[in-house]
Amino acid sequence: MAAKKLQIALYWGAACGGCDVAVLDTNEFILDVAALADIRLWPIAVDGKYEDVEAMADGELDLTFFNGAVRNSENEHLAKLLRRKSKLLVAFGSCAHMGGIPGLANLTNREAIFSSIYLQNPSIEPGNKKIPHPETCLDDHVLELPQFYKRVYKLADIVPVDYFLPGCPPAPEQVKLSILALAGGKLPSKGSTIGAAERNVCDDCQRSKSEKKIKRFYRPYEIIQDPEKCLLEQGIVCMGPVTRSGCGVRCPESGMGCRGCYGPAPDVLDQGTKFISALGAIIDSKDPKEIAAIISGLPDLTSTLYRFGLPASFLQRSLKS
Repeated sequence: MAAKKLQIALYWGAACGGCDVAVLDTNEFILDVAALADIRLWPIAVDGKYEDVEAMADGELDLTFFNGAVRNSENEHLAKLLRRKSKLLVAFGSCAHMGGIPGLANLTNREAIFSSIYLQNPSIEPGNKKIPHPETCLDDHVLELPQFYKRVYKLADIVPVDYFLPGCPPAPEQVKLSILALAGGKLPSKGSTIGAAERNVCDDCQRSKSEKKIKRFYRPYEIIQDPEKCLLEQGIVCMGPVTRSGCGVRCPESGMGCRGCYGPAPDVLDQGTKFISALGAIIDSKDPKEIAAIISGLPDLTSTLYRFGLPASFLQRSLKS
């Protein structure tokens, strides 16, 4: 008698679609997924409807991978619905895990975002005053759109999450191993981060480190880098010291500094503030004016420190948002 197939769902909230592509990037393994599971909802790939999920019994789904942040009322509704219908809910990728790139919207507010997109955008007809509203009457019909929230939330702000699978997107090999572990019932304690390691990116990086200090920072295109030496010691911003390992060191091995998408390394409470400490240790100066000049060579500091995790940070959002 054939084993009962798992019932799974994949959903995207405020996301770019890269996490869904990461599942497909497991290549032929996706056929194994189809063999061991029925995919009941996956907006990018199968024709499931919200009402199909609403009709399910509570707990009918064995597993849901939820990628994307919670930005609007539709995201929140599906987060709560899928939580109710799922035995296990996984925050899949940086946006669900920490708020991700959409979370940088917490540096501004809803009104400024709408003004930039719908009123001040060069592609908009001059003088346009129309912005979306949750309800609009047209020809005796009421058209509805999701309510756009004042800030971005990580998934765990809205519903309890069983496991976290980090990355922007998660590395395909980690996706594969995590699916097999979840399908096989080989699960760590709830609340654990899966598909990652209990060390930082630097521990896995093969570039040599010499504790060299620097006098300036460079963008990657501004310097011919030594492919064997630590990027940070060459003045290229790399958040490897404060970022959890598990990605396969893909960015540093490609000549780009780690951007921090796997989230805080073990025992790091706040990625951004910890990295400020790392920057302080590597700058070769004790003169405040010189230090300020060196720091001025960094890209936008807040967006660098919290590129993937502002909603999960100590800051969370700007007061004006």
